[in-house]
Amino acid sequence: MHHLLIYELCADYLDRRAEFRDAHLALAWAAVERGEIVLAGALDAPADRAMLLFHSESPAVAEAFAANDPYVTNGLVTRWEVRKWNTVVGANAATPVR
Repeated sequence: MHHLLIYELCADYLDRRAEFRDAHLALAWAAVERGEIVLAGALDAPADRAMLLFHSESPAVAEAFAANDPYVTNGLVTRWEVRKWNTVVGANAATPVR
């Protein structure tokens, strides 16, 4: 099953992220090593949102990530939500449909 963690970023995100980036990336790479995060990154032009794709049975994994993310706890993320993503096409689709 796939879940998207969707971040809405503060207006000065690019100016403020340097202080917290190493800790954020360490948390994210640890989640990759556990097989939880598939892909993650910020949208560009403008950098107002970020998307983190989780492979997990429940949204709790993504929710726990957000609760511990320095970007969230230090106010760089103004709002976040977790949505189940019904992936149906692609080599890594959770429920392939042909």
